[in-house]
Amino acid sequence: MFVQYRNRSCQPNTKMSPNSKDYKLLIEEENVNNTSTSQPSLITMKDNLSYVTSSAAATGVLPVLTYCAASILMTVTNKYVLSAYEFNMNFLLLGIQSISCVVLLHFFKIFNLVTYQKLDSETSKKWFPIAAMLVAMIYTGSKSLQYLSIPVYTIFKNLTIILIAYGEVIWFEGKISRLTMTSFLFMVLSSIIAAWSDISTTFSFSEASYTSLNLGYFWMGINCFSSAAYVLTMRKYIKSIGFKDFDTVYYNNLLSIPLLIILSFTIEDWGVRNLEKNFPIEVRNTLVMAILFSGISAFAISYASAWCVRVTSSTTYSMVGALNKLPVAASGMIFFNDPVTFGSVSAITVGFIAGILYSIAKSGQAIPDKQNSDDYLPKPVSSQYKEC
Repeated sequence: MFVQYRNRSCQPNTKMSPNSKDYKLLIEEENVNNTSTSQPSLITMKDNLSYVTSSAAATGVLPVLTYCAASILMTVTNKYVLSAYEFNMNFLLLGIQSISCVVLLHFFKIFNLVTYQKLDSETSKKWFPIAAMLVAMIYTGSKSLQYLSIPVYTIFKNLTIILIAYGEVIWFEGKISRLTMTSFLFMVLSSIIAAWSDISTTFSFSEASYTSLNLGYFWMGINCFSSAAYVLTMRKYIKSIGFKDFDTVYYNNLLSIPLLIILSFTIEDWGVRNLEKNFPIEVRNTLVMAILFSGISAFAISYASAWCVRVTSSTTYSMVGALNKLPVAASGMIFFNDPVTFGSVSAITVGFIAGILYSIAKSGQAIPDKQNSDDYLPKPVSSQYKEC
């Protein structure tokens, strides 16, 4: 017969009946203690991981890294599809990317991760010209990327900033500060160095290489003007229509789809021979996966851009865009064996400095300062007449 004690802590060596209530309570307490001593490491690891993730998102580190990674992946994937396999159905590629963006937007909206306006016929009519300009911008960009190396393409994209700035002076009474003008000079200098290095590198190759290079610069020039026209026109209408965050992304991609499909079927060659050339059997699955991945990257850029501006600020986002030029340009040298010469490295460095100066100048425009309010671009005739 076993003796039962209510205070078990005072009698540690006392035997209790297995069927007794105190014995069962003692076993339950031991199980709880064993569980609590074996699990704290897992709980601590989960808490630490959750804390690190939430801190990275709150401070803007995670959206910034997401934006940079998406930009690099988008550029590298497009270059891989367009150049590595001589893919010539650009409208089809861009159409697949737009469809991917719309599908992912709808998927994210189901889980309340993004919000955007429903499709409206009147709004679509007003926004369609801007979507058409977007098609022109992304098509000419894809054509120039097809013929030019990634570093040269990235550097020459900076020239679009100058066109946009001058357009703001004409249509929105914008101001160009001394520091902004200095950044423009660096942008032009980096483009000259890049072109000189590119031409010098191509000098030893065949005449076909020169033809490809000329086509690249031709499409790059059109891309700069079409990009500036798109940005300026969108700025003019975006406030009047009342678009926010993903409204622009949704309408741009949705309205671009029918236009891209029509252009693809009317301009591009859908013959059996050309389809076999663009989708060779030995790499067909890889190529299709790369095209779909480029669409996901395009959506990731849009999502990360809005995320970055919302969590940080437009100034930080502008600085990130400037700093991102360096890894994007370097990705071409890493993944596509673009020539690493003194000229190419110098062009990237000067373009990098130009981007930083431009971001600093843009952030300083919010502060009323006489030095930053002076206009260093010649005013157009129409603006001069307005002031008379």
